[in-house]
Amino acid sequence: MKTLITYFSAEGNTKALAERLAAAIGADAFEIKPEKPYTKEEINWKNPLSRCNKEKMGKKDVPVVGRVEGWNDYDMIFIGFPIWYFAAPNIINTFVKGYDWSGKKVALFATSGGSEMGKTAEKLQPYLSGNPEVLDARVFSIGASEEELKSWVESL
Repeated sequence: MKTLITYFSAEGNTKALAERLAAAIGADAFEIKPEKPYTKEEINWKNPLSRCNKEKMGKKDVPVVGRVEGWNDYDMIFIGFPIWYFAAPNIINTFVKGYDWSGKKVALFATSGGSEMGKTAEKLQPYLSGNPEVLDARVFSIGASEEELKSWVESL
């Protein structure tokens, strides 16, 4: 089974976790990057006028840079992101809408400053065309070890 770790990271925490996960299980990795990178001010959720708030409240797509090469070769896809407003950031919705998920197995992983995964998987499901099997959705501490991540993957 060929595995891909995809992830969006606003401040580097999810990137570090995704890199540890990829190393732990020998998977390829793809960073989901916005066409217009976020500034620190734009991801300040405490400011009602910040970009992340406008995107979330307006249900706006966030254009993504690049595409996954060899998409059809992957059987298992992990999608990583920080939790924003008890869900995946809008860039994740935009990313997943760009691919056919038929026959794929999917697992979600997230970092958070205090939120749980909640209904994140259910909220993301309508954007995953082809009705893939979503195996699990879990929040990890940013310091999660390779052993912890590998154990999670083996439990799927």
